[in-house]
Amino acid sequence: MMQKILIANRGEIACRVIKTARRMGIQTVAVYSDADREALHVRMADEAYYIGPSPSNQSYLVMDKLLEVIKQCGADGVHPGYGFLSENSTFCRRLQEMGVIFIGPNPTAIDAMGDKISSKKLAQAANVNTIPGHMGIIENADEAVRIAAEIGYPVMLKASAGGGGKGMRIAHNDAEAAEGWQSATNEGLSYFGDGRVFIEKFIENPRHIEIQVLCDGHGNGVYLNERECSIQRRNQKVIEEAPSPFVDADMRRAMGEQALALAQAVDYVSAGTIEFVVGADKGFYFLEMNTRLQVEHPVTEFITGLDLVEQMIRVARGERLSITQDQVLLKGWSMESRVYAENPYRNFLPSVGRLVRYEPPLESAHVRVDTGVFAGGEVTLFYDPMIAKLITWGQDRGEAIEHMREALDSYLIEGPGHNIDFLNAVLRHPRFVSGNISTAFIAEEYPEGFEGAPLSGMDRQLFAVAAAYIEQQAQALLMDLGVEKSWVVSVDEEVLPLIFREVEGGDEVEFGDGSRFGVSGVVRPGAKKVTLTIAGQVCTFGVVRGEEGYHLTRGGRQVGVYVRTPRQHQLAQRMPVKVAPDTSKMLITPMPGLVLKIIVEVGDCVSAGDPVCVLEAMKMENIMRVERDGVVGAIFAKPGQAVESDSIIMTFE
Repeated sequence: MMQKILIANRGEIACRVIKTARRMGIQTVAVYSDADREALHVRMADEAYYIGPSPSNQSYLVMDKLLEVIKQCGADGVHPGYGFLSENSTFCRRLQEMGVIFIGPNPTAIDAMGDKISSKKLAQAANVNTIPGHMGIIENADEAVRIAAEIGYPVMLKASAGGGGKGMRIAHNDAEAAEGWQSATNEGLSYFGDGRVFIEKFIENPRHIEIQVLCDGHGNGVYLNERECSIQRRNQKVIEEAPSPFVDADMRRAMGEQALALAQAVDYVSAGTIEFVVGADKGFYFLEMNTRLQVEHPVTEFITGLDLVEQMIRVARGERLSITQDQVLLKGWSMESRVYAENPYRNFLPSVGRLVRYEPPLESAHVRVDTGVFAGGEVTLFYDPMIAKLITWGQDRGEAIEHMREALDSYLIEGPGHNIDFLNAVLRHPRFVSGNISTAFIAEEYPEGFEGAPLSGMDRQLFAVAAAYIEQQAQALLMDLGVEKSWVVSVDEEVLPLIFREVEGGDEVEFGDGSRFGVSGVVRPGAKKVTLTIAGQVCTFGVVRGEEGYHLTRGGRQVGVYVRTPRQHQLAQRMPVKVAPDTSKMLITPMPGLVLKIIVEVGDCVSAGDPVCVLEAMKMENIMRVERDGVVGAIFAKPGQAVESDSIIMTFE
């Protein structure tokens, strides 16, 4: 029996492991960097130890610091979570030498399957279908271009030690291959300390479907159904679900048996995931194996009833699996949305800052929130921008989606930007609802970026009713408005005159076209979320009050709404319109980060779309490009310099 577990990680996964360990009666030890001194996982653990500066390569990735903490605290087990050292065989071996249990696979399996290149070779030897490609290490950009041309574009360049979308680039031509090799190499070194890159054929419009396996040290193994992870952006998963709407029983069995055979071929012990690329013809190809717990493991837990962290702990201490394959459940449907600190309205740029308000939806049998943050905490630029994982369950896919929509509507985050509107819009997209998805979904459906979900006529009326009701309630606190009041409501610049009146049993809103909506609910002064019943439909709105109007959010839409009397509306039409300053001759940082490279010099001629600067934020490289033709006039930053959001990098003539 393990008595004390050190969690060699941070954030939501550290909190997730602590919850299970606590339920099992196991003490927990957290580690933290400068940036995480007040983090939630530090507060939750029984003990916590400082391990260094904020950058992960000076703290969470430094084995010696972690091993020293293990000696100090007397931990007899280590859970690595995901990322950082979770797939590092050297770390596993050093723990074994100390007599400490690594809650994960043995180092031999990590070496065999954790590396993308060696795992593909093993899969080929085991007669598993693999994607065509070059499994050797690519030494430089010129070699990357040559090999990519031989394979045939498009190709995928991948950091061998990569994962979670890090160190991956798609190339459609020689220039993108050269640029992608450099970026994949840099991200591999930065995030995993390994710059090796390989190339494989990119299968267009594929689905990303993965199989969860669980094996013990006694030769037993099961596959726990599949997860669909096709909703991705920049190879980073955004929404996952289990099971997949594309997989039938025969396909599930074939994929599961193949995945399990591959895991057992390397004597795999613990939870692991075999990922497949799946074509429209239902042909599947081995992609990689993640020799660790996956971010999206909660959807598997919902449909199987298993706690995967508990299973990992039990297997690590030598227990046999408690279930056989025919006992694996497939109950209902589960969805997971990754809530990130990023601004989808500005091309998903990373966002940082203090969480001024943080109120996740209430957890229930249908809703689960895995998070590592709290109100007053801070999202920094040093780590992954994930705020939380929101997971829902339903009897079927439609019910799971509906619970997710409702939960997203009730999620309140103030401070850094977040992607809740985008998640909500995807979940309401007809193509997603139909299940006709691929890894190209986001690129195809939002080619010009995200501007909010479409706003129908009914949506406009719902926003107008909500704003009028909120304003009516606010005014009622100040004066007696009588039984009837005329308002002119502007919703996203569309004018909707309406009459608000008291009727028997509640309130009613009537529009100029004669349509009527009953409305009721409680509006507390200063509330940031308001739940109303409108025409029998329960609707939750995010509410931000401005000097003149409201900013309402619901269903993946942010809408400016003004509620005025007819006279106020008439006067508002005479107000001058503010003109935004011209910044087209400036390159301005959209987020804080570290300048990695300045590509141009003063006096260089540039064309619209040319790359001029590489900025790193949250371990991801962001290539900044010019918006118009011009000549570089002045440069105000240099490589290695940390810059704040809205800093001027350079100007153009």
